[in-house]
Amino acid sequence: MSQPVSGQPSGFFATIFAWIAGLFFSKAAEISVVGLQASGKTSFVNVLTSGQWSEDVVPTVAFNFRKIRKGKVTFKVWDVAGQPKFRSMWERYCHGVDAIIFVVDSADPEKFETACFELHSLLSQQTLAGVPLLVLGNKNDVTDHASVQDLIRELELSKITGRPVSVSCSMKSQHNLDIVLKWLTDRGH
Repeated sequence: MSQPVSGQPSGFFATIFAWIAGLFFSKAAEISVVGLQASGKTSFVNVLTSGQWSEDVVPTVAFNFRKIRKGKVTFKVWDVAGQPKFRSMWERYCHGVDAIIFVVDSADPEKFETACFELHSLLSQQTLAGVPLLVLGNKNDVTDHASVQDLIRELELSKITGRPVSVSCSMKSQHNLDIVLKWLTDRGH
């Protein structure tokens, strides 16, 4: 019969210990995911939830809400629709959150100007002052996608002081998803 390594609980006890520690040392983070339609917002939330990417994603109407637990962090995620008629709601779902995630389709340069306008319009709202921003350039698995530097330039991220973070990401390949999760976890309280 094998003995547990000194200082480390055996499997069953390690699981119980992790569960109890999670009760007392857990964090919560509320985030809003916004961006133009078909940029990959719902795919991001689906990958965050299940770790699985699917091509069959139904466009969001108004918003979806999900509660997701990753390690010691519980995320409350607002996935807000990106069609023009729903963009006026973005501020309402971003107010009071720990972070705003703005998803942009890095393979569709024709939408960069609109994405830039909508992002800066959203961030000009006084109620959102100081809320951390994460810009995800999605679909970097597609040939001829914009680089991170291109997105910084096209979305005029250098004009936003004190809060932007830009990460190139693909929901399909889950490229840089670990970096995104770390950034989100650090926003929790």
